[in-house]
Amino acid sequence: MLDLYFFPTPNGKKITILLEECGLPYTVKTVHIGKGDQFHPDFLRISPNNRMPALVDHEPMGGGAPISIFESGAIMINVAEKAGKFWPQDPRGKYEVAQWVMWQMGNQGPKMGEQGHFRRAAEDAKNGDQSYAIRRFDNEVHRLFGVLNLGLFRKDWLAAGQYTIADMICYPWAAYWKMRDIDIEEFPNVKAWLERIAARPAVQKGMDVGIGPAEDPASVSQEEKDRRAKILSNQRAVQIPQEWLK
Repeated sequence: MLDLYFFPTPNGKKITILLEECGLPYTVKTVHIGKGDQFHPDFLRISPNNRMPALVDHEPMGGGAPISIFESGAIMINVAEKAGKFWPQDPRGKYEVAQWVMWQMGNQGPKMGEQGHFRRAAEDAKNGDQSYAIRRFDNEVHRLFGVLNLGLFRKDWLAAGQYTIADMICYPWAAYWKMRDIDIEEFPNVKAWLERIAARPAVQKGMDVGIGPAEDPASVSQEEKDRRAKILSNQRAVQIPQEWLK
């Protein structure tokens, strides 16, 4: 059995798409990042980077005790190897896929995340002028859609001539192009690729995985809002939890 520590963001949906494509049974363990669940000492044992997704595999390849994995790229490689799907093992195909997995982890996800961060920051006047940061990351997101468009030139899929984890890992971030103020008509190769992936039943199921009804903001007390703001804003290093020392 696989336990997926999850919240329905693009990073979480990468994994649910792959698990649905592979047909592997899994249990969703909600990590509500808006409430600060990612800082709980038990979760830090699985993901010391205090980020989801994370995975615990209770029947790992090779046997033995359960293993835990954090970082979505590493999780996807593990799951694909376990299922024997979507991760070609011939050297040429393997590293064509690997380079796009690394690109997504180092470029697409972080830069789009920063774009969202600074746009939200600009909504509050106390954060000052964010025009440089917004222009910087708007331009970078536009550049990254161009990278995908180049990578898909005269190709149906990003790597190895087949649908792989390279496509799955890039799809959830690219699928929200409207939120990024991207004119998708400017990137026809990306547009066609998005449509191909979106038509897959397993992708639809993976994208639809949720955590139940959305929280009603009116139900959150001011004390709870203050608690969340304290732990979520201006994050610095997490020290060794006292629970670990007992």
